[in-house]
Amino acid sequence: MEKNIAVIKGDGIGPEVVNEAIKVLDAVAKKYGHQFNYTDILMGGCSIDAYGVPLTDEALPIAKKSDAVLLGSIGGDAKTSPWYKLDPKLRPEAGLLKIRKELGLFANLRPAYLYPELADACPLKESTSEKGFDMVIVRELTGGLYFGERSTEVIDGETVAHDNLVYSESEIRRIAKRGFDIAMKRRQKVTSVDKANVLDTSRLWRKIVNEVAQDYPEVTVEHMYVDNAAMQLVKDPAQFDVILTENMFGDILSDEASMVTGSIGMLSSASLRADSFGMYEPSGGSAPDIAGQNIANPIATILSAAMMLRYSFDMDEEADAVEQAVKKVIADGYRTIDIDQNNTRVSTTEMGDLIVERL
Repeated sequence: MEKNIAVIKGDGIGPEVVNEAIKVLDAVAKKYGHQFNYTDILMGGCSIDAYGVPLTDEALPIAKKSDAVLLGSIGGDAKTSPWYKLDPKLRPEAGLLKIRKELGLFANLRPAYLYPELADACPLKESTSEKGFDMVIVRELTGGLYFGERSTEVIDGETVAHDNLVYSESEIRRIAKRGFDIAMKRRQKVTSVDKANVLDTSRLWRKIVNEVAQDYPEVTVEHMYVDNAAMQLVKDPAQFDVILTENMFGDILSDEASMVTGSIGMLSSASLRADSFGMYEPSGGSAPDIAGQNIANPIATILSAAMMLRYSFDMDEEADAVEQAVKKVIADGYRTIDIDQNNTRVSTTEMGDLIVERL
């Protein structure tokens, strides 16, 4: 099978970890008789440096014509990078918002799984971490505060800013269906997170989720306010299976969930539209402080590539093989610096090589 992949290596450690994911994808192609064709495009700070904008109009058609997009992290240090002295519409993250919107990527999936061998790296108390956890956060990605009308203006001599939080019934319904479909393939439980005691958008969210739930009688549904959900993620993460939530809440909760696994460098991510097309990226940032040192953890990006195999290419066996290879490397005691607990410390490239060996 032949597939075309648009590759956005991004900024900071992005190129380093993406190269290891490509190394693993090439090994999969060789083993299973596939052909993956890669086309590089720029986005983020590197695009600003080259073209003055975080995403060019020429880059978008390349992404749209591909079968999937593999993305590294973008951005830099907000305190020191000249990118963050630009107008917000020209900063690295504006490119990410634009490509999500233009590609119709409305559903973000972020699995959070605690490997038994990494329980010591989990910041939670032992009685909590020893139970383990395995959840998926399903986040609506193209609506809400991040895409609503915004402005900053001076009114009566005082600067006033506003951001509109807007959701339509159809936006909520399509992400809810995606969340319930995923729950049907897992432990059949959905926790819908909102702030329905305060926000009209959350009250609509809860209403539509309850309507969608009627089509999934096998799935247990519970509703949880976002502040309680944040607390429960550190108190008892094992209770969650699928967390379904809106854009900003999902942004915050998914980062929290990733850290209780021990390292954000372990967490993959997929952004999907209604068909099989998706964009796949690690959950962590560009980590400019360690860029170029060959010490970044590539596992999140490699697992994101496995999600690409599963969700966009319908290659479940190949995805399983990559995920099992990662588990074997972890079980064998190999660690990058972020998850090292007196085990065998390896570099970024060595970790990629070890995973390829176990394929």
